[in-house]
Amino acid sequence: MSQRFNFAILGAGGRGSGFSDWIHKNPDAGSAVAVAEPLAERRKKIAELHGIKPELQFERWEDLLAKPKLADVMINTLMDQLHAPSAIPAMKLGYHMLLEKPMAVTLDDCAAIDRARRETNRIVSICHSLRYHVVYAELKRLLNTGAIGRLVSFDQLEAVEHIHQSHSFVRGNWGNEARSTFMLMAKSCHDIDILAYLVGKPCKRVSSFGELSYFRKENAPAGAPPRCIDGCPVEAECPYSTYKIYSGAQPLHWANAAGTPGKPFAQQIEMMKTSPYGRCVFHCDNDVVDHQIVNFEFEGGITGTFTMTAFTPYGGRFIRLHGTHGFISADTESNTIELHRFSDGKKETITIPKQHGGHGGADHNVMRNLVHALRTNDPNAVLTGTAESLASHTIVFAAERARRERRVVEVSEFC
Repeated sequence: MSQRFNFAILGAGGRGSGFSDWIHKNPDAGSAVAVAEPLAERRKKIAELHGIKPELQFERWEDLLAKPKLADVMINTLMDQLHAPSAIPAMKLGYHMLLEKPMAVTLDDCAAIDRARRETNRIVSICHSLRYHVVYAELKRLLNTGAIGRLVSFDQLEAVEHIHQSHSFVRGNWGNEARSTFMLMAKSCHDIDILAYLVGKPCKRVSSFGELSYFRKENAPAGAPPRCIDGCPVEAECPYSTYKIYSGAQPLHWANAAGTPGKPFAQQIEMMKTSPYGRCVFHCDNDVVDHQIVNFEFEGGITGTFTMTAFTPYGGRFIRLHGTHGFISADTESNTIELHRFSDGKKETITIPKQHGGHGGADHNVMRNLVHALRTNDPNAVLTGTAESLASHTIVFAAERARRERRVVEVSEFC
């Protein structure tokens, strides 16, 4: 029988709950034995799912870490700014770890986490899910086999989707940099990491442009109040109406974070009077960008662009890879890759079966990879360890400096 592990879950929001569900559905991997979550409803849900003892249910993550080691592995999905304060002592207590991206919100903290991992020799996987996505895995294989010759350039679009932007990066936890981090790190370090992984060479320099253009007070419709439920004159036609997203018998899936699904309509409306998700999207305290482009130059003259934008009706990643012998385009929503060869002019369409789970099944693959690393006791078996994440996060910090300072930034400035 394969070795099983005990898991402690720090943070029971969308990400923590998702990994909790995976553990529950894969009992051969182990079981969750402890949870820390400030919201009682979320904490109770995970505790009941796994049968966690009352004395191993904590409101504060600090209280869990104040105890002697309670499990083999920690699933750390706390808010971004809490990663370093929680991850480093957890490793020193003896926990292996799945650490949600971003690894941390300062480069010094990222380096400290990497240093602690090396000093403790723990197995730590940073949750850059895109490396585990079946489409990107196939793209990496195609590049490695020379399917399009030598890679010359690339471009990737991250379509955030307009409602997702309003929910997570305007009204939600990641809308204000002081509470979380800047947009490129919070949302797109996934993308910078996968692009660096596909290229497989050091990034030399970057430039970047972007701003918060639309979700601003000056763009509020005339007469729009601070909250949708306070009689907004354009509520009926507004795509960001709190009624449309978070209330009714069948609200959008974003409503899970607001806690409104399954509750009576009157209670949903009462919640929207105080919930951050009840605010008008033009009257929030958000300050992160709603669109940004990054330009890269890698070793060997490989160039590329990355575009993040809120203004799409769909989500997902779309990438094009330009090589000396061919061209590849791929779509992570349809799991389709098109390969064009210059030698004979032929086009091959590769359709990869879809997987279930977050990020197109990649989150499940993250967990499978972590369990494999644990069973083989090999810190290098994870695809995205702390060293890999530190390297790609460095590019993210360089790109954000380039945006703020309006100049080309050498990545070596951060080394």
